[in-house]
Amino acid sequence: MQSTVHTTKVKLAFTLCMLSYLLGGCISTMMSSYLPVALPDLLNRLLNEQKLSEYGAYINAIFLYGWMCGGLSMGFASDKIGRIPSLSIVTALCGLGTVFIVFVKDWYVLLALRFISGVGVGGILLLTTVYISEIWPEKNRPVILGILAVSFPLGIVLSGGITILFPYWHQAFWIGLIPIGIAILMFVFLPESPEWQKSQGKAKSATPIESIDYHKNLWTGILIFGAVLIGLWGIFSWLPTWVQGLLSNGQKGQQERGIVMMLLGVGGIIGGTLSGFLIKSFGFKKTLLATFLGCSSVCMLLFLTNHTFSGLVYVETALLSLFFGISQGALSSFIPALFPAQVRGFATGLCFNIGRFFTATAVFFVGSLVSVLGGLGQSLMTFSLAFVLAFIMLLRTKSLVSDSKIL
Repeated sequence: MQSTVHTTKVKLAFTLCMLSYLLGGCISTMMSSYLPVALPDLLNRLLNEQKLSEYGAYINAIFLYGWMCGGLSMGFASDKIGRIPSLSIVTALCGLGTVFIVFVKDWYVLLALRFISGVGVGGILLLTTVYISEIWPEKNRPVILGILAVSFPLGIVLSGGITILFPYWHQAFWIGLIPIGIAILMFVFLPESPEWQKSQGKAKSATPIESIDYHKNLWTGILIFGAVLIGLWGIFSWLPTWVQGLLSNGQKGQQERGIVMMLLGVGGIIGGTLSGFLIKSFGFKKTLLATFLGCSSVCMLLFLTNHTFSGLVYVETALLSLFFGISQGALSSFIPALFPAQVRGFATGLCFNIGRFFTATAVFFVGSLVSVLGGLGQSLMTFSLAFVLAFIMLLRTKSLVSDSKIL
């Protein structure tokens, strides 16, 4: 369906959505960069790798649980009250949960604020994708959604830069003021999705989400996206801590951790940008299969061959993030295309977030895996098996979306 929103408003909508998506990426990963210094500060004692992993697991897991709750609840809300009110709410929550970290003195309060930030980020990533997929012309939709997905790794680059520029971790979280301002601009200036408005008249006659018509698409989307999510976040959340463990005793690692986060972002930017063009050339299935294979292969290279820090860690991290970026860009186009507008917010939210419960739970047990497997690198290596699982599931699945229909 060709969008009926004025071109100028479409560009404004994309700009604000991209900024909120970018800040979601920054806020998601910034805490991971500061964990090695923030936790000893809040707990008033030094922590070894195992203890740092155990306490950090609570912070990473609670954020992902919040992300899941935000994605599930706000996807349903957006189908009921509209895309723009819902998008404004989650963007504001992201900012509020972040800016109050500036004043945190207790790690339990930090847990609560990270949950709130997670609710906001989960809603942002879902609703910006759904909203842009409904207002952007169909011809270039996969490309523009791939570019939107690039915003997340751009945010990671920003978080890496902030880590380098702000050694005192509290001050870095003033960045939460920006999404609060964006939320106001969204609510005041952005037009509602014409597809959503038209769908409201069809809501009573729409096929329910549990209908057999969408059952296969729904479960396939949940399982594939969920598996990728487990692999991505299990590795992503702990990579700076793993890098710190490769360094010699006494090295602060601020620069190394910051550069690694920036490389994750840069590779993700390139990968996300390429994803739309790869889909147009090879289709969804071939693009995603190659990407999942690349993710699992580079994980083996990174975590099984590096026992001390060297420049190879930077190179291999950049390559891994390239595949991460392609996967997220391609899935951002693929998942919403599986469903009609009447249920797109809720169904896409399910696909994006059901797996987040298992992701958060898996991340929570990283501390135990470190003890059992003998190191953080071996623990992170186990998460690469999720990409193998996604590869197998997609390989066994017939195409659910016609590339010609989407493009």
